[in-house]
Amino acid sequence: MIRSLYTAATGMKGNQTFVDTIAHNLSNVNTIGYKKQLVEFEDLIYQSLQRPGGEMEDGNRAPVGIEVGLGARVSAISRSFLQGNLEQTGDELDAAIMGHGFFQVRLPDGEIGYTRNGAFKRNDEGYVTTSQGYFLDPPINIPDDAKFLVITEAGEVNCERPGHSGSINLGQIELARFINPAGLTADGGTIYRQSDASGAPIIGLPTEENFGSLRNQFRESSNVQMVEEMVHMIVAQRAYEISSKAITTSDEMLQTANNLKR
Repeated sequence: MIRSLYTAATGMKGNQTFVDTIAHNLSNVNTIGYKKQLVEFEDLIYQSLQRPGGEMEDGNRAPVGIEVGLGARVSAISRSFLQGNLEQTGDELDAAIMGHGFFQVRLPDGEIGYTRNGAFKRNDEGYVTTSQGYFLDPPINIPDDAKFLVITEAGEVNCERPGHSGSINLGQIELARFINPAGLTADGGTIYRQSDASGAPIIGLPTEENFGSLRNQFRESSNVQMVEEMVHMIVAQRAYEISSKAITTSDEMLQTANNLKR
């Protein structure tokens, strides 16, 4: 029964982490480009009281063993990169990725960050940046007199300028993709960094093979489904309650055993 106390405690601890993750997903339901997290569980090591096929007291072989599990734990918290819904904004600098790929931004420490948040802005020098002020990489500068700015599906940034005939190309948006995007490290602000698990970035242009296309004047909303998260929360809450009930029951059984009289 002492074993059951620790086993139930692992269930409570794991489900608390489950609820923490659900709360984080729900708090980011309106975050542009946010990708929901998924909790994965695994059972802990088993205590083998009798091995399958082991010899029993009567000399026969045991057809099955006696293995007592010692609980569960969170084995991983992965991230789902399923496509979020597109919301039309009408802002000429907004761009959403339809398909695979990440925008590249230059972080303050000089490294490249990766994001699905295409709500771009223009700073005081005309450069395209994120809301945090991170420069789009490769950098793109928009002149003050630029008109009718358009970002094509292939990532070309074009505009018209007084005194110039036809459309002018201001730059090219490049995308990055990874063999294992779930291995990226979250840096906050919907920014991800490369890790050993994600592999090196593969750079390409929108609409190329295995890269998505861009939708101008759209933003990609969070892929969190509120109904799904609420169902998960109910499951986690019930599992937490049942684990706590197992601790209470074990404590009562121990109390009964301690009160036994010879």
